[in-house]
Amino acid sequence: MDTISRHLDEDASATLERLDQSLVDLSKNIDVFYSLFCGAAIFMMQCGFAMLCAGSVRQKNVKNIMLKNLLDACGGALGYYAVGFGVAYEGGTFLGTSGGRFFLIDYDNYIDFFFQFTFAATAATIVAGTVAERCKMVAYLCYSLMLTGFVYPVVVHAIWNSAGFLSAFNESPFRGVGMIDFAGSGVVHMTGGATALIAAIVLGPRIGRFYDEDGNPLDKPGEFAPHSVSLQVLGTFILWFGWYGFNPGSTLFISVPGYGDVAALAAVTTTLAAAAGAVSSMFFDTLLGFLSEGEAEYDLTMAMNGCLGGLVGITAGCSTVEPWAAIIIGLIAGVVYVLASKLLVKLKIDDAVDAIPVHFFNGMWGCIATGLFASRRFVTMTYGETYSPGLFYGDGNLLLCEICGILFIIAWVTVIMGPFFIALNALGMFRVDPIEEKVGLDISHHKGAAYDLTGPAEGDVAELAEKRATAHGKSGFEDSA
Repeated sequence: MDTISRHLDEDASATLERLDQSLVDLSKNIDVFYSLFCGAAIFMMQCGFAMLCAGSVRQKNVKNIMLKNLLDACGGALGYYAVGFGVAYEGGTFLGTSGGRFFLIDYDNYIDFFFQFTFAATAATIVAGTVAERCKMVAYLCYSLMLTGFVYPVVVHAIWNSAGFLSAFNESPFRGVGMIDFAGSGVVHMTGGATALIAAIVLGPRIGRFYDEDGNPLDKPGEFAPHSVSLQVLGTFILWFGWYGFNPGSTLFISVPGYGDVAALAAVTTTLAAAAGAVSSMFFDTLLGFLSEGEAEYDLTMAMNGCLGGLVGITAGCSTVEPWAAIIIGLIAGVVYVLASKLLVKLKIDDAVDAIPVHFFNGMWGCIATGLFASRRFVTMTYGETYSPGLFYGDGNLLLCEICGILFIIAWVTVIMGPFFIALNALGMFRVDPIEEKVGLDISHHKGAAYDLTGPAEGDVAELAEKRATAHGKSGFEDSA
């Protein structure tokens, strides 16, 4: 009996071990699938950016902006694979200098690379719309690689790497809490938006936007109507969809107890902030127009970009704020977008798709909002009990960390990308020739227009009309006979 009992115990123990291993493998595979799905949703945002940009530019530049959006993904993948991933996540106080993540030489957590690459590509594509209709292709390739391979990864290292000096995951975080930027209001959107701002300043406005062909200031800024509002709306909805991978997916895992609650909260706050941003932006712009012109008009562009501004604004604190706070953050984000858009016009900075107000200014607001609205219970749920909540919950350390993070991102991007763009401009590699800009980059750079608008020959139309008229007349004669 003892022998039988011992064998039964051994079999039960072996079965339990196999079951435990099976559960571990299942949890790991669920996490991989979760990150794969969320990463795919984020990558789908590249399509959203492409549609939004294509709809926002004039018809003569559609192929150019679409190609640049495609190359963002390509350049981002190669640059991040070669250098960016290692710089971002290898050890080091300021940046990663050596390790298996460079070229993925000795790193086989491939889902980690894939998910992080989608964020890098998002940061790069923010710039595309701002410099649309006048930027050379070679310049675009250069700064896309520079951004994804070096500039963005250093920001990631500082804020998301546990060795980073601003990271909330550091063993000794700055001010005892570090910077909380859950999904990248600062890391992704501010970095891309700051790069876009510097590029727009160095590149200058499109011909006819603020100055005429001779360089004389215009009395009123020129308006360049979007060629397809339908594409703009389609792009906006695709981006909103992608944000459900961007924010909830930043948990990185879903099998860990409690992470599902974090992802669910992020999905709710993301939804509420986007909705509030769209509404506040449209109606605030309507109010300003009514006060100045006496007419109440509802601008679709304001609603779309206000929605995106709300999404950017909630990205940093999506896992740490209450749902009601997400609505306030979105409402303020809509106003921030409108005011920032008008400020750029006042400063004569030409942003073809208003990416700077959406990503840079609302990226800043998102970080500040986290420092204000992060609730104690959700900070504890997401990060742990040792982390401080926002100012409105009695602690100012987090807000101070957020402000320091904002200043670091602005300083780092300016110091690196400012001279970089100035050098491109000095070498004649940045801006297209004026005549090429007037004709349109599709014809001057891409073998023809995006749309074939050639109608039938006039002679053929006349012949068809005559034939139909003769046939109808003959038919009528035969019928009367």
